[in-house]
Amino acid sequence: MFKEQIENFKRYRFLLRELVKKGIKLKYRRSYLGILWTLLEPVLTTCVLSLVFGKFFQKGDKSFPVYILTGRLLYTCFSTGTKNAMKSIRQHAGMIKKVYVPKYIYPLSGVLFNFVIFSISLIVLVGAMFVFNVKPTLWIFTAIVPLAMLFLLTFGAGMILSTMSVFFRDLEYLWDVALMLIMYTCAIFYVPEKINANQWIFKLNPLYAIIKDFRAAIYGENMFASPAWVIMPAAVSVLSVIVGVLMFKKHQDNFILHI
Repeated sequence: MFKEQIENFKRYRFLLRELVKKGIKLKYRRSYLGILWTLLEPVLTTCVLSLVFGKFFQKGDKSFPVYILTGRLLYTCFSTGTKNAMKSIRQHAGMIKKVYVPKYIYPLSGVLFNFVIFSISLIVLVGAMFVFNVKPTLWIFTAIVPLAMLFLLTFGAGMILSTMSVFFRDLEYLWDVALMLIMYTCAIFYVPEKINANQWIFKLNPLYAIIKDFRAAIYGENMFASPAWVIMPAAVSVLSVIVGVLMFKKHQDNFILHI
């Protein structure tokens, strides 16, 4: 199923790299601080959320700013990546009409350049761990597992959204509403264990499970001690990629009629 996509990836990897570079340049082209905002934005957001929601944590809890930062970084990566992918086909309509390029390159480049930004922003997390005395253990190497799931989930959801948005342009506004709901069920700035009712909501959100696993790695805990919290998001992430690629492949020939 993915053989053709893999061959095209090898053939057009140079174009993919250039699209990623272009995305990064366009993001910061009118900014005085440029890519430094990648570091400043999570710092400022974490400071505000820590001041406003710090009361949700009682004395003795783990470092609240680090807790917020882990959730905020992963959620922002997912939300921005899916938005980039969703808009990618329409943004490159001119190129699609003139030159043949595998169309999945466009949503993939939107997700990849966002992950480059995300990778740079992890420097802030390392600094926060040092400042708030969150000492890494060997379990930190397991962070690659939730990060891989995050990439797959973002790419899969992005492929689905990019396909649907070509035919239904109002999806962009509906997705903003959906992202708000996802954000509040990701437990970015509160501890879900302190909410007695409606715990089942968190179990329906694969992004929350990914954030939970990532936090476990950062705080030196064994995420595999609760295998359901690893298996569920992994399965949903892989399934989203399969569904996204199949949907995209089925409808991509009709894109040119609607962009």
